[in-house]
Amino acid sequence: MRVPMTWLREYVDLPSDVTARDLAARLTLAGLEVETVDELGSDITGPIVYGRILAIEELTGFKKPIRFCRVDVGAANGTGEPQEIVCGARNFSEGDLVVVCLPGAQLPGGFRIGARKTYGKTSAGMICSATELGLWEDHEGIVVLPEGFGGVGADAIGPLGLREDVLDIAVTPDRGYALSLRGVARDAAALYGADLRDPAAVDVPEPAGEGCPATVDARLCGRYVLRGVSGFDPEAPTPLWMKRRLHQSGVRPISLAVDVTNYVMLELGQPLHAWDRSTITGTLQVRAAARGEKLETLDHVKRTLDPDDIVIADDSGPVNIAGVMGGLTTEISLASTEVLVEAAHFGAMHIARTSRRHQLSSESSRRFERGVDSAVQLAAATRAVGLLAELGGASVEAAYTHVDRSAAREPIRIPADHASAVAGTDYPAGTAERWLRTMGCEVAADGDALAVVPPTWRPDLTDPNDLAEEVIRLEGYENIPSIPPVVPSGRGLTADQRLRRAVGRTLAATGYNEVLCYPFVGERDLDGLQLAADDARRVSMRLANPLSEEEPLLRTTLLPGLFKTLARNVGRGFPDVALFETGLVYRPKPGATRAPLLPVDRGPSAEELALIDAALPDQPRRVGAVLAGAVERRGWWGPGREALWADAIQAARDIARVAGVELEVAADEHAPWHPGRCAALYVRSGGERLLVGHAGELHPRTVKAFALPERTAAVEVELDLIERARGAVTAPRVSTYPVATQDVALIVGESVPVGAVSAALAQGAGELLESIRLFDVYTGEQAGPGRKSVAFTLRFRAHDRTLTAEETGAAREAAVASAVEHTGAVQRA
Repeated sequence: MRVPMTWLREYVDLPSDVTARDLAARLTLAGLEVETVDELGSDITGPIVYGRILAIEELTGFKKPIRFCRVDVGAANGTGEPQEIVCGARNFSEGDLVVVCLPGAQLPGGFRIGARKTYGKTSAGMICSATELGLWEDHEGIVVLPEGFGGVGADAIGPLGLREDVLDIAVTPDRGYALSLRGVARDAAALYGADLRDPAAVDVPEPAGEGCPATVDARLCGRYVLRGVSGFDPEAPTPLWMKRRLHQSGVRPISLAVDVTNYVMLELGQPLHAWDRSTITGTLQVRAAARGEKLETLDHVKRTLDPDDIVIADDSGPVNIAGVMGGLTTEISLASTEVLVEAAHFGAMHIARTSRRHQLSSESSRRFERGVDSAVQLAAATRAVGLLAELGGASVEAAYTHVDRSAAREPIRIPADHASAVAGTDYPAGTAERWLRTMGCEVAADGDALAVVPPTWRPDLTDPNDLAEEVIRLEGYENIPSIPPVVPSGRGLTADQRLRRAVGRTLAATGYNEVLCYPFVGERDLDGLQLAADDARRVSMRLANPLSEEEPLLRTTLLPGLFKTLARNVGRGFPDVALFETGLVYRPKPGATRAPLLPVDRGPSAEELALIDAALPDQPRRVGAVLAGAVERRGWWGPGREALWADAIQAARDIARVAGVELEVAADEHAPWHPGRCAALYVRSGGERLLVGHAGELHPRTVKAFALPERTAAVEVELDLIERARGAVTAPRVSTYPVATQDVALIVGESVPVGAVSAALAQGAGELLESIRLFDVYTGEQAGPGRKSVAFTLRFRAHDRTLTAEETGAAREAAVASAVEHTGAVQRA
């Protein structure tokens, strides 16, 4: 809503020293967010004066008609002699009063005026159009002023309103009253304690008979007013002051009849519609549209109506989509001498749905869907026909239609100190009653409570908290003391929070970057993962209102989001990428039903909570990681190393290590991983072996589907299951005695997992074994066909003594014997 300051001051006596920026600050603190203060014409400088056209000489021989004019500007040019100006406009004659920019003046946009030679003549100034002056958009010619508008040579900047401060207010959906000068003026008057002159306080005479016949469906329209004028001059111009105000308010001037309805709408907040009454046949009906009815609106679009649409119809059918846009057949034209003005109070929800259904937002619909004053319709229509009579030479008809189906508002009972309780501060006694009366409420004291009837222009005030908000905002949000809450000591982070942070720090320290992906996927993503038709991850929850139709499902795995993020980074020129995410996945429960729609007037019952819980999906927390490119970059120090499936498994080991659990790795086949390079990840909890995730190299089809680099590796583990397997945390025993190192090289079958060999060695080595590490894998002629050589480093240490060579050798031999027994290994010579 754009609010010119000079227009606002007509309704409220603001202190003379209050600037537009002062008012903007006060309104913003009171809940009306003023986005900008536009200082229109701030760059204009004079001399800009009134001038009289004395003589016109038509210049010929040019591609377009050019006029050489002699203009009387009085003493404004310092000589009193006529000013000679070249002009290309054709809409003025000798004797017309015009606006003249003399040399040295500056127009909007920094356009300076000077004397120059053009078309063979010296032009000393400019005869200005409305567009050049910044008055309104008009390319038909220069501004021709009515007689008596100003004296020749007098300054025109002030009288024309070339300089104006305009508040641009972002009106929230709950403050529809602020979409009018009347509403903003009321708030300004309250904030400054100034007198308000209500523009809706017009004298409305009693009807002298029945006006245009109308029938109204009370379910769709609470009040309906029709007032008419006859003898209207359709060619009467809109006065300059009205055009200027409309333009400053962001509305394009069109014609007098339309401009008057727009002017009253901006003034009072009541949308109006003007018809050419001669085009209406029979009785007007306010009703719901019939299914399949059609109407061509003023924008020349033929629209199919919906039964939820409110229409105004006559005997020929719909002529108007109520509250949104008029029909083309009843449009005001240059031949319209009988004008019928409609003012109504339509159902806000109907207008909102109609506007969205037809993708047709208008100034009228914006106001109706936010709620308009339910009692201002008669005053607005009377104001409009009065302006049509005053400016268009029409006669106001004494008979009019007024159908009132509105219901009185019920009082809202609130404790007198409710605003204090909500704000957390003590307001003086009587504060709430004073501010509520200022905002137009009827307030009756009843002991320690107040019975408040909100005014008709505030449909947003419906409960005690709304009334408390009014008191608090007018008292000043900035006056509420800031009292930080007292934080209880000794709680700290939960075990779950500590684990999540530890996992994040560990992955970040090993080279991964954390990302946060949207939890939405599509069927195409699941297909790209190469999931089987009966895979449990295909059972997902569908969103009722997805952000994108391509991603309407809640994710059942973290991988699609990570894959897309990695592909995007690679596409932006970052070939070496390692990413991880910690987040929830959503796995619907078998047989789950839709959650019930809860009432808003009470809390949910235990049964309703149980139904909601049953409808919610399981939401385990997982950690996923994906990596591609170089893990170790090449340089003078060496050739570097590309990411492998083993790096993904190592990320899982790091997660398990920081959680304090032992991870078991076994070969597996699980989409979307490569069947020969996929590992299942297990932990043990109370003797139970839990599958917590998978890791390895991705399947080539998945790599292609998500446009990933070749040999991309990924891991996904369920953090909740890992946490279940955590036992009591015990500090490791640190020995002060030296370590004894032994290397073991074994030849095993090529299909034997290295993990099985490592486990067998550890089992045989006994309690003296401190750690075991694989340092070489060899396949070739020396190992033999179908065989491979694996080499391990075994570290032995005792906590109470230095190990002897015999003890170390015995432990090594026991480890080798265990590997021979369990894996068929043969020790290399």
